[in-house]
Amino acid sequence: MRIRLFAAISALMVFCLPACTQHETPAVSQRPRVIATTDGEVDDECSLVRFLLYCNEWDVEAIVTSSSQYHWRGHKWAGDDWMDTVMGAYEQVWPNLVKHDARYPSPEFLRSRSYLGNVDAEGEMEQVTPGSQRIVEILLDDSDPRPVWVQAWGGTNTLARALRTIEEEHPERMAEVAARLRLYNIWEQDSSYQSYIRPHWGKYGILTIISDQFEAIAYRWHTAQPRENWPWLESAWMKKNILEVGPLGPTYRACLEGEWFNPTNVSELCQSEASFPVVEGDFRSEGDSPSFMYVIPTGMNDPEHPDWGSWGGRYVRVRGNTWMDPVPDASWTYPEGRVSATDPDGDTLTYRWWQYTEAGTCPLSVVLEDADRPEARVAVPADAPAGSTIHLICEVTDDGEPALTRYARTILTVK
Repeated sequence: MRIRLFAAISALMVFCLPACTQHETPAVSQRPRVIATTDGEVDDECSLVRFLLYCNEWDVEAIVTSSSQYHWRGHKWAGDDWMDTVMGAYEQVWPNLVKHDARYPSPEFLRSRSYLGNVDAEGEMEQVTPGSQRIVEILLDDSDPRPVWVQAWGGTNTLARALRTIEEEHPERMAEVAARLRLYNIWEQDSSYQSYIRPHWGKYGILTIISDQFEAIAYRWHTAQPRENWPWLESAWMKKNILEVGPLGPTYRACLEGEWFNPTNVSELCQSEASFPVVEGDFRSEGDSPSFMYVIPTGMNDPEHPDWGSWGGRYVRVRGNTWMDPVPDASWTYPEGRVSATDPDGDTLTYRWWQYTEAGTCPLSVVLEDADRPEARVAVPADAPAGSTIHLICEVTDDGEPALTRYARTILTVK
């Protein structure tokens, strides 16, 4: 018998096996409502191309240009109008797209739903902007019962400004708004989630996903993708199937020769190992796409259940209604003050799963796989006595000063 285990250090968790019940996924007609906020980074530009090609699958409430710790007006800024080129290309391909699906929104509609948010500085949320006001308008509109998925491709500061406006002007409606809101963060790219959203709105239990799965299709994709997938991300395939296809394909920002290694063009976060051979036309990054891949109604996903899996990832509850995924790169460290897998201080965590043999009644030892990761697997011997118990401990230590350790116990009963 093999069982998967998950780390949870904030509280003791007991796992049971309930009777099976049928759950019907939402009908296809229940299109997700989405707001995309973006800082215009290169990977945002690429993600926007894919976003437009899938926008027949959801209702676009707004596309808001925001900022992040990497990009704001005056610092590596793509310009307030950076989306114009991609929108112009979409306008050229739209007549062909609607032949396949009449639900593709018109270019005029998408332009009317594009707004400038808080972009003057990293994390700036003092100004009321057209983008923040549009988000307020959407969240206060109670005529549509469907949840609103806000996707933070960059920082959350424009959303934070919107929520502050609601708190200041309509405090009696905060719970109602929170019940309507869903949040999918591509990592945390400014401090506003921790400094404002979580302290002021955390009590409402807003479903929040903080995703690191973007690594698989971000700047360091070659460290996350298995080598057998590389041919679909390298120059030969990219040029034939994307970069030289129609008006929209050439707007996709692939690599330029040597550009990946130039710190003036790419933030230090996104530097690749120098041993990786970059060729002009190779895949560069599309790190924000998991946020909308998550809500594409593929038939196997339900966005209300982050642990069920989807094109945009599968997640583990880390506290309340906040969900995260394990970081695929073992060398990754979070910036100071940001959330990490289950540690609110942002410290690096070390995991160790072990069998507490003295507390259990099973006389046999189990085999633990991935015992140094947040998610482990246990193989129970086939001849383990029925009714005996196996106590498994997840020991998690941070690298703070002093280092702190907490434990979670999972008890298995052999049937």
